[in-house]
Amino acid sequence: MIRKVLIANRGEIAVRIARACADYGVRSIAVYADDDADALHVRLADEAWALEGRRPAETYLDIDKLLAVAKRSGADAVHPGYGFLSERAEFARAVIEAGLAWVGPPPEAIEALGDKVAARRIAQAVGAPLVAGTEGPVASGAEALAFAETHGLPIAIKAAFGGGGRGLKVAWRLDEVAELYESAVREATAAFGRGECFIEQFLDRPRHIEAQVIADSHGRVVVLGDRDCSLQRRNQKLVEEAPAPFLSDEQRVRIHQAARDICARAGYVSAGTVEFLLARDGRISFLEVNTRLQVEHPVTEETSGLDLVVEQLRIADGLPLSIESTPAPRGHSLEFRINAEDPGRGYLPTPGLIARFAPPSGPGVRIDSGVASGSRVPGMFDSLLAKLIVSGSTREQALARARRALREFEIEGVASVLPFHRAVVDQAGFIGQQGFGVHTRWIETEFSVDLADSPRPLPQDAAPVRRTFVEIDGRRVSLGLPADMLGAGAALAAGFATDGGASDAGDPPPDAVPQAGRGAVTAPITGTLLSWQIQTGATVEEGQVLAVMEAMKMETQVLAPAAGVLRQEAAPGAFVEADALLGRIEG
Repeated sequence: MIRKVLIANRGEIAVRIARACADYGVRSIAVYADDDADALHVRLADEAWALEGRRPAETYLDIDKLLAVAKRSGADAVHPGYGFLSERAEFARAVIEAGLAWVGPPPEAIEALGDKVAARRIAQAVGAPLVAGTEGPVASGAEALAFAETHGLPIAIKAAFGGGGRGLKVAWRLDEVAELYESAVREATAAFGRGECFIEQFLDRPRHIEAQVIADSHGRVVVLGDRDCSLQRRNQKLVEEAPAPFLSDEQRVRIHQAARDICARAGYVSAGTVEFLLARDGRISFLEVNTRLQVEHPVTEETSGLDLVVEQLRIADGLPLSIESTPAPRGHSLEFRINAEDPGRGYLPTPGLIARFAPPSGPGVRIDSGVASGSRVPGMFDSLLAKLIVSGSTREQALARARRALREFEIEGVASVLPFHRAVVDQAGFIGQQGFGVHTRWIETEFSVDLADSPRPLPQDAAPVRRTFVEIDGRRVSLGLPADMLGAGAALAAGFATDGGASDAGDPPPDAVPQAGRGAVTAPITGTLLSWQIQTGATVEEGQVLAVMEAMKMETQVLAPAAGVLRQEAAPGAFVEADALLGRIEG
C-alpha cells in the first residue's frame, strides 16, 4: 500500500493533492522551483524538496530531478497533478520502472489517448461523432493552408501532444493560417516539449461539454457526470459547471456512452476526461481525452459526492472503484478560475506579490487555493491562483451564492479576473433565462461589459533564492537563502553569487523602470521575450507586430508605438518586467 506520495507539481493542485493524501492517511512530499520556495504547497505538504532552478524545463519538467527527489525522500508513489508531465507517457513509464506507484493512467493509455491523432482513431473505432481532420500532424503552414482551402474555414490548429488550450489556434482567415500554425508549434514546444500539430474543422461558436470518467484496474469504467466548460478566452476555460445545463436527455446519453466506450477501448485506468464540442445545430463532435485530473474536477466532486483525488490513490493501491454507476447529480456546482490576469488589459498575465488574499466563505462555498496573503506569483508558470467553487440545490441557487461569494472575494497586489466573474454572473446569455447563449468564443464576440484596468503590480525580485555551500562536519552541503533575507545570510549569498558560485538564479532582468518617450518599445507583460519578428534597422509602421513575449504559458504580441526604424535593446530569451525597455523606434 502507498505510504508517501511525491507531488510532481505546484500551486493549487499540489495543495489539493497534499490535502487528499492527509485524508487518505499517507504522507505528501512537495517539490519546488526557486520562485516557489515559500509557496503554499511547500508549506502544507509533510516534506518539501528543492528542484534548484527557475524555469519549467529545469524544475517541474525535469524527470531525472523528480525521480532523484523521490528516491532521496523515500517516496513510493508519484501524483503528477495536471499540466507539466501529467500527460507524458515517458514520465509515467520512468516512475513505474523506478519501482514507484504511478497515480494515473497506464503509459499505454496515455500514449493512445494523449496523442490527439491516435485518439481520433479510437473515437472513430467506437463510433463517436467526429468532424473532418488530418490523418496525422502536418509538417508546415503550407499544409495547414491546404487543409483550410479544401475543407473551408474556420480550422483548429492543435498540439498533437498537448492539452488545456496550449498550442491551440483557430484560423478564421486564409492569410493568418501560416502564422497561427507557427505560433501553435512554438506554444506546444514550450508547454509540452513537442511541437507537432494537426488540423481539424472548427465548429463555429460551439459549446464545450465534457464527461468525467473514473476507471479501476479491474475493468470497471464509470462516467461520473458531465460539465459545461464553454466560457473561455484564448481557449482557456474561465468558468465551468456541473451538470452541463440545457442538454437534452439524448445528447447527455450520447456523450456519456461515447466517453465510456473510448476509455474502455483504450484500457483506461484512473481519472480522465473526454471532451466534446456541441454545435448550435445539435451536432456533437469528439474533441480530445485529457489523460489526467482536470482543473475543473471539483464541480464533479460536489455534484457526485466522490473525492476524485482520494479515488485516484485508492485505484493506485489496486482497490476497486467505490462507485458502480453514474450517480444522480446532487444539485448544481459552478467553478470560477481566479487567474492573475487583467481583464481590462485583454487578460494580460500579472505576476507579482499578493498583498491581500481574502477569499469568501459561507454555505455552498469552497476554495481551492495555491496562494495566500504574501505569496509571490511567478511569471514562469500558469496564471491560476485559486478556484472558487459554489454549489446549490439548483443552478439558480448556485448562481445567487456565486454573486455573494464573488462580492466578498478580495485580492490586492496583483490583478485578477474577479471583475470579469462579477460581471458574467449577471449576463443574460450566461444566466440562460431565455436560452443558454454562451459558447467558446462568447467573450470575444458578445461579452461587452467594459472592465477597468487594474493597477500594475510592483516588480518582483529577479532571484527569489540564492544558493551557496557550507561545510558541516567536513561535508559540503547546499544552502539556499531567500534573496530578500536581511543580515549576514543575505550578504553571504550575494557575495557568493558575485564570486562566481553556483547560483541558479541567473542574470537579473533588464531595468523594470518604465522608459518614457515616444518611440519606446516596452514590455506589455512580465515574461520572456520569445522572438523578434522584425530585425533591428528595419522600417516599421505604427501598430505593426515587432516581437512575441510569453508569460504564464500565454503568448502576447509587442506592437510598434510609432512609425520609424527599429533599434532592438533586449535579446530573445531575456526575462523582463512589465514596462521594461525592449527597443526604440527612431526617426
